[in-house]
Amino acid sequence: MSPVLSGVLQLLALVVALGLAYRPLGDHMARVYTSAHHLRAERWIYRAIGADPTARMRQAAYLRGVLAFSAVGVLFLYLLQRLQGALPGSLGFSSIDPDQAFNTAASFVANTNWQSYAGEQTMGHVVQTGGLAVQNFLSAAVGMAVAVALVRGFAASRTGELGNFWCDLVRGTVRVLLPLAAVSALVLVACGVIQNFAGIHEVGQFTGGGQEWNGGAVASQEAIKELGTNGGGYFNANAAHPFENPTGLSNLFEIFLILVIPFALTRTFGRMVGSVRQGYALLGTMLVFWLGFSALMMWTESAHHGPAFSLAGGATEGKETRFGIGGSSLFAVATTLTSTGAVNSAHSSYTGLGGGITLLGMQLGEIAPGGVGSGLYGMLIMALVAVFLAGLMVGRTPEYLGKRIGTREIQLAACYLLVTPALVLGLTAAAVALPAPSGSTADPGAHGFSEILYAYTSGANNNGSAFAGLDADTPWFNTTLGLAMLLGRFLPMVFVLALAGSLAGQRPVPATSGTVPTHTPLFGALLAAVVVVVAGLTYFPALALGPLAEGLAP
Repeated sequence: MSPVLSGVLQLLALVVALGLAYRPLGDHMARVYTSAHHLRAERWIYRAIGADPTARMRQAAYLRGVLAFSAVGVLFLYLLQRLQGALPGSLGFSSIDPDQAFNTAASFVANTNWQSYAGEQTMGHVVQTGGLAVQNFLSAAVGMAVAVALVRGFAASRTGELGNFWCDLVRGTVRVLLPLAAVSALVLVACGVIQNFAGIHEVGQFTGGGQEWNGGAVASQEAIKELGTNGGGYFNANAAHPFENPTGLSNLFEIFLILVIPFALTRTFGRMVGSVRQGYALLGTMLVFWLGFSALMMWTESAHHGPAFSLAGGATEGKETRFGIGGSSLFAVATTLTSTGAVNSAHSSYTGLGGGITLLGMQLGEIAPGGVGSGLYGMLIMALVAVFLAGLMVGRTPEYLGKRIGTREIQLAACYLLVTPALVLGLTAAAVALPAPSGSTADPGAHGFSEILYAYTSGANNNGSAFAGLDADTPWFNTTLGLAMLLGRFLPMVFVLALAGSLAGQRPVPATSGTVPTHTPLFGALLAAVVVVVAGLTYFPALALGPLAEGLAP
């Protein structure tokens, strides 16, 4: 079977699987976040943390809950790493250095999971399972809670209330992520992913000796790693490691896990605002980007550019033979169009244009379908900008879902859109200009620039994947990337929740003949154009210096 045909068949299988899961999962999440009933286990959690699940929160209170909970998470995970040498189950590994511990704590709490260390040589069972895996659940639940708060802002009428953060956090974890992760872990174990707490042992015998590996609760961590669009691997090779992703079937299932919740949240949105067609409009735009990027990536990596590529059947460098070009391309697109960051191949080894596609996927804002929660609220921000532009063109006050988009709303949307580019481009410029960080690149010229640009794009967009070749385990990169991850995660949430509070305080206005319909294919096309123009062109000069220059070089 040709690589192209294999990739197309895998893409079709994904579309069918996602289509089957879309409605039941989306409806389930809508019921979870609108139900007045609390499970017994949830009530125990509320009592343990001292939260009142019946209290209604306005924007400021909701934001305080998000920031306070995340700050405690960073502190807890930092201390856990610093104390690793004194903890049981450490496998003899020493405590993590301060700059590395800060970077990792910021990374996992921010749902980025950037890793400038080799997990199997650095982290013991306690830190991996009790620290990193727990944050995989909680950071994903925080993103879903913020997205639901924005949806409530559209659905509310002059209340200013966005729900209860603690209730949304607990329900997202207990009713959505935990059950799905448990089932997914069993499927991964059946596919051959390991699940144990074995110590360090020698595997195989090779010329000059064997290899030493430690076991771990890999299947359970792998499930939530993909399902929560986290991306942090148990092993340094991430999803290219056979203990994490052993077969083509497990590879396809992991891609499905990456995409299923972000796509289904558009259905949740439609149900919660009372119009499933609004959710379909967002879904259609997301699908256009995802399918287009997937097809373009498979083409760039399968096209024959010279005798070496022709003999190999395509750009096979850096790709696992058990996945091939098709499985690797689909994984790369899925992980960079969401905020996952898991990798089953070396993105740095892709063709110049292929590497540019992974960069552009993150730079568009990871909204096709984006991260768990963050993809939905990112696309809704884009929808507000599209409605605003459409309102300007027809000469009337723009409205979206019955809410007027005035000066305050568009200012908050603009602030949201400017945060990430400012972080990415500013930090990239500093790293290129200064001698110490620029010396961490393994390649000169355009590719070396792409390595640095990719790192800050990945960090500030909370993706976490890496353009291999950059030595990021240095005080400069650990510190600046840690700050980029925290600011790139929580500053946009500040603007999202402020926008949600502003919308929730409005009285809905009835639709008239002059109201721009936002559930039609025409609006979907306008929304796609806004994504490309507003988000994509911001980075075009930087892309021209890196992947475009490399890809177009003779």
